[in-house]
Amino acid sequence: MNYKEAGRRIINLKNNDLELRDRLLQSGDLSEGYNKEMEAMHNKNALILEAIIDKIGYPSIDKVGKEASEAAWLIIQHAIAQPRFLKRCLNLLEYAVNENKADSKHLAYLTDRIAVFEDHAQLYGTQFDWDIAGQLSPSTFDDIQKVNRRREKIGLNSLEEQTEIIRNRIKNENQTPPVDFEERKHKFNEWRKAAGWIK
Repeated sequence: MNYKEAGRRIINLKNNDLELRDRLLQSGDLSEGYNKEMEAMHNKNALILEAIIDKIGYPSIDKVGKEASEAAWLIIQHAIAQPRFLKRCLNLLEYAVNENKADSKHLAYLTDRIAVFEDHAQLYGTQFDWDIAGQLSPSTFDDIQKVNRRREKIGLNSLEEQTEIIRNRIKNENQTPPVDFEERKHKFNEWRKAAGWIK
């Protein structure tokens, strides 16, 4: 497989993912838990992307171009039921970022995503979830000043600004908080155990 073909395949995977998300958003099937159809697509995309990575290595900008590299990151970011795959990609992405061949923002998002699933504090505050007050808020992070310094260093806005943007986007998408916060939290923890994120 050459880099150009790999890039095309990766972009197609991303487009399929986003089309399904839009359809589920329109039908109101995204608000409660991890939609089974979406989970199946995320798992399938992860398998295909991992096979591509086995052949060409991490889909860095120098290999597949900016659009396909961003698409690969999105597929990785969405493969939440695949802890081993996410951790493998984190190592590969870190190396690519250190070589200036991938976006450091992508590394920040993936680092935080894994941290949240493993019950660790975020470093960049990129991951949000519903809180008990029915607001979308950043998942646990270590220290707001440190978080904002790290965000600024890689070209992200402040966490306060990002929180406002996220809340406005959710409002525009007509997404609503879970009916039963504690039940949702329980289901999330059960799902994390089943996926292998926690014991």
